[in-house]
Amino acid sequence: MSYSLQKNLPQLPPLGGQGLDVAIIGGGLAGLCVAIQLVKQGFKIILFEKETYPFHKVCGEYISMESWSFLESLGLPLGKMQLPVIKKLIVTSPDGNALQHDLPLGGFGISRYKIDTDLKEIALGLGVHVLENCKAEEVIFKDETFFINTTKGDFNAKVCCGSFGKRSNLDVKWKRPFTQPSKSKLSNFIGIKYHIKIDFAADTIALHNFKNGYCGISKIEDNKYCLCYLTNAANLKECNNSIDEMEKNILSRNPFLKNIFKTATRLYSSPLSISQISFQQKTQVENHMLLLGDAAGMITPLCGNGMSMAMHGSKIAAESITPFLKNGISRTSMEKDYVRNWNKTFAKRLSTGRIVQYFFGKTSVTNLFVKLMKGLPFITTKIIKQTHGNPF
Repeated sequence: MSYSLQKNLPQLPPLGGQGLDVAIIGGGLAGLCVAIQLVKQGFKIILFEKETYPFHKVCGEYISMESWSFLESLGLPLGKMQLPVIKKLIVTSPDGNALQHDLPLGGFGISRYKIDTDLKEIALGLGVHVLENCKAEEVIFKDETFFINTTKGDFNAKVCCGSFGKRSNLDVKWKRPFTQPSKSKLSNFIGIKYHIKIDFAADTIALHNFKNGYCGISKIEDNKYCLCYLTNAANLKECNNSIDEMEKNILSRNPFLKNIFKTATRLYSSPLSISQISFQQKTQVENHMLLLGDAAGMITPLCGNGMSMAMHGSKIAAESITPFLKNGISRTSMEKDYVRNWNKTFAKRLSTGRIVQYFFGKTSVTNLFVKLMKGLPFITTKIIKQTHGNPF
């Protein structure tokens, strides 16, 4: 079934650097969703994205069903897109032991390549100014105004949101703690992603563990599958910084992963990769900028709910920003409301994710943990529920 989001996008009025209500740095899920919500309130919105749509991102591409109604309310016709609905979970240990469990809420699969681009079209159609191939190089807050220096000019706005992902040049400039050298087990991960063709159940997401890492596989649109794994940098270094060698010598010790790498057809000429990933705690406001998505805090990918968190976080941000721009609350109140509501919604999920990350960090512990959980299905259900939320 084919569908069209925007057949004829309206011609946007000329944009100057003045008079903007909200500037959004980063055009991923959180940035696009908050832009759409705020432009519907009549605010003047600009969004800066350093890439050019459409583009791929290192991401597991599984979305919890808690986000379905929210996305449709933004204008995304999920019901017409024939997306795979995911209802079952398989977790395997490095020694090949497998745990199978139903997902209480379930989810669906869609690539970032598709959903981000579709949301961008919706944002454009509503009047959001989207500047692609545009990098924000400096942000200064002065006299109740944000001054944003970008590769496409200088802008100012009353509110600024940062949805620039796991790690950015601004994070480094601000010396946010997670960018500093650390020996924490929650720091210095790398992510690798492929799209593949493979014979695998369309209603199932699998999480295959290996030494110091885990690999997820689930179906997305167009009969493709997303294969994305996370491991520490030491594994890659041990394999002479060769991804192929690491997949052959470390990941393939898990028999399920060995079979995947043997039978799958890869749809990328080379994998996507990202480094220096950290799961340490982050702040939700920096220099009066409201941070969204991974910039505000990351749940471990093993819990499979980062995309829903990013979108739910955008709703929390929009609900804090709107009364401020309508002169209902002060900037201080806006920031405090956002931080309080963000933590009320996500803090427990993140702490649970860090605990789960710890248990799946070592081969012997993972083997034992999966074996024990097979005999305690109620514990598995509880962990899944702790890392997922309710529809919003």
